[in-house]
Amino acid sequence: MSSSIVEQHLNAASASLMPPGVTDPDYVPLPGRLGNLTVIQQHALDKFRGELQAEGHFVPERTDDATLLRFLRARKFDVVKAKEMLVSCEQWRKDYNVDDIAKSFDFKEKEQVDKYYPQYYHKTDKEGRPVYVERLGFLDIKALYALTTQERQLQRLVFEYEKFITERLPACSKAVGHPVETSCTILDLHNVSLANFYRVKDYVLETSRIGQNRYPETMGKFFIINAPWAFSAVWAIIRPWLDEVTVSKINILGSSYKEQLLTNIPAENLPKEFGGTCRCVGGCSLSDAGPWNEAGGQQVVNGNGSD
Repeated sequence: MSSSIVEQHLNAASASLMPPGVTDPDYVPLPGRLGNLTVIQQHALDKFRGELQAEGHFVPERTDDATLLRFLRARKFDVVKAKEMLVSCEQWRKDYNVDDIAKSFDFKEKEQVDKYYPQYYHKTDKEGRPVYVERLGFLDIKALYALTTQERQLQRLVFEYEKFITERLPACSKAVGHPVETSCTILDLHNVSLANFYRVKDYVLETSRIGQNRYPETMGKFFIINAPWAFSAVWAIIRPWLDEVTVSKINILGSSYKEQLLTNIPAENLPKEFGGTCRCVGGCSLSDAGPWNEAGGQQVVNGNGSD
């Protein structure tokens, strides 16, 4: 079936047009996205946009329809609740100086911090989503906070979220020919102790709040790997912070995780330490390899992971 025929079929069944720039002939938008809205959902989107414009809360450069739909989906298309969420987010952006962070934040200590708390984006999964990796088991609190502060860590988080929205997702979307709106996360708990977790629980709580409340509907899949036997105690603390939609996207795995990761991520895109074949020059955690960074992607040693 040609791209134009698919688009005509979806447009006939949807109250909204397909998003611009789609070149993938097999792309079928998920429900609640542009190109797959019910009449009620389209009405909610129009009402949401109109009220924001009338009340002076509409910011054209970051409140396009795809973004408005993320807030609507996060609040089950309740316009009142979605508006409260977005207005609160805009106030937070002002209070936290997000625009300044996005433009000028420089995490100069990144290379050193990577030794004690690796957090990085690396290539894409099989659906074209950016893969985000966090290795909590490497955490050394004393060494980490000799190099940086919790506040700078949070600023780095916001900087990366902004880059994710404005650079990573558009580059991934262009690469696959259809909108990519979410990430695929790997949280590695190898060697995590309860004591270490409790030391950073306030930071983890704040990062969870920022992700859910300020950048809603950006989590696609979330794999927790190497979960230790004591993780049930940690999960009991984390779970109440998360909404049920978020919880439904989380897969908790033990040490037998490689097959599931490789089902979702091409071997050549998955770092070797997780069962893939990728070995970037200087280490995958510092390469920033992906469609958003062609120079980083050229640093791969070779496809089979050998020297």
